[in-house]
Amino acid sequence: MKIAVYCGSREGTNFQIIQKAKELGKWIGEEGHTLVYGASAKGLMGAVADAVLEAGGKVIGIIPEFLTDVDPIHSGLTQLEIVEDMSCRKKRMIDLADVAIAIPGGPGTLEEISEVICWSIIGHTDTQAITYNMEGFYDPLQAMYQQMVKYGYLSQEAHEAIHFATSMGDVERLIKVGQNEKREVKHP
Repeated sequence: MKIAVYCGSREGTNFQIIQKAKELGKWIGEEGHTLVYGASAKGLMGAVADAVLEAGGKVIGIIPEFLTDVDPIHSGLTQLEIVEDMSCRKKRMIDLADVAIAIPGGPGTLEEISEVICWSIIGHTDTQAITYNMEGFYDPLQAMYQQMVKYGYLSQEAHEAIHFATSMGDVERLIKVGQNEKREVKHP
């Protein structure tokens, strides 16, 4: 399975988040999955990639050409794809991934997982979206989705399809449920 991970190119200030990012990467590698991510060697991005590689997994990095001179590319990538721009990168990551997981990051991370969520709600992709709410980082986002339902901008049915995890156990469970649902749809 290919798992896209959206996260910060900075480590941030919370040590627990850094450790959980590494735990996610280790799990991806140990389970024999392939990481698809933004190709950076630094921040949470680099921490996840390092952990996948240390656990024997494969890592596909996708980076827009203009960032190749700005952001250090991870030297241990299994595969590197240089694309035209950020829009191409986002589309390529969604196309490759069976599952997309957002862990803490900045505006780019939020934009990327929001795109996967929107596309899955309207049926444009079958890539499963999971927001891994490490240390309560995404509590405000979860509340915002509830606010959208309250004010009638998001249906309750669509809201129930937006998945938040608070532990690796939750992530694993959501992936298994999502994969089973895909099989049921393909093989009624």
